[in-house]
Amino acid sequence: MRSNKLAYANGEIKESNMPSTLEQLKLFTKVVADTGDFELIEKFKPSDATTNPSLILKAANQPQYAHLVEQGRAMAKAKGIDFAMDYLVVLFGLEILKIIDGRVSTEVDARLSFDPHATIEKARDIINLYEKNKISRKRILIKIAATWEGICAAKVLEKEEIHCNLTLLFSKVQAIACAEANVTLISPFVGRILDWYKAKTNIDYVQNDDPGVQSVVEIFNYYKHFDYKTEIMGASFRNIGEITALSGCDLLTISPALLEQLNTSFQKVERVLSVDKSKKLQMEKLSHDEKTFRYELNQNAMATEKLSEGIRIFSMDIEKIKQLLLSDSKI
Repeated sequence: MRSNKLAYANGEIKESNMPSTLEQLKLFTKVVADTGDFELIEKFKPSDATTNPSLILKAANQPQYAHLVEQGRAMAKAKGIDFAMDYLVVLFGLEILKIIDGRVSTEVDARLSFDPHATIEKARDIINLYEKNKISRKRILIKIAATWEGICAAKVLEKEEIHCNLTLLFSKVQAIACAEANVTLISPFVGRILDWYKAKTNIDYVQNDDPGVQSVVEIFNYYKHFDYKTEIMGASFRNIGEITALSGCDLLTISPALLEQLNTSFQKVERVLSVDKSKKLQMEKLSHDEKTFRYELNQNAMATEKLSEGIRIFSMDIEKIKQLLLSDSKI
């Protein structure tokens, strides 16, 4: 934040009016909080917020949110566990929307990632719950895993003005399919891409050499070169170097720990990504049917493995939330 910062200059401590790295980043990119913790969202004042089963599970196990879990348990007894699961994630979304001015992303059950019809119905159920609480669907992004089935479901939902955030995205082929389906937003997972390459190569990548950063840069340039309207929201960061290397990206969703680092850092931030630069690049426009999508995704070992892993992790956390709602024990 600006003003009243202490900085060393010529051996003396002086006040500095230099804006924080976070403030500078916000000049080029919309910052989104990647958390279900209301107190942290209030602290960092992001424009939007994202949640997922892992974040909801983490928040639901904190004492300050016990009242929401109790409401979910009551709903499980009254209307069944499936309704209660939707009800709980919407309760968290409603609380977040009281704090932010923008949108909240609420995730569809990851166990439905290969069932487009069930994904569509679940998304409609979530939107109906929000609208019953007088929240416009314009303020909700339905998060869906970027499988072929998930992208097909999102294409249908977008026609109903149910806007989607395609998550667990690790490859250009997924990104192109999402843009062709006219989805509102994609969330390429920068840090998880880095994790995979570090495990395979034992290399300590930095900023522009980071394969996760490179993946988002490639997608950004492709989208902007061909005038796709789908927004790009980099996600799953491991360090602030990855974040500043993507300055200029449409949105970046950032964990509280890294938001705190950005807020207390005074590293200079400049725009890295821009539409003008993307327009000047030479590239071929691509398109995929189901067969070519599946083949190209299969050829990308990293994307195939991380997509499968992400669905498994989210599915396990959904089961844990389910058990939490079925339990009578207090947090």
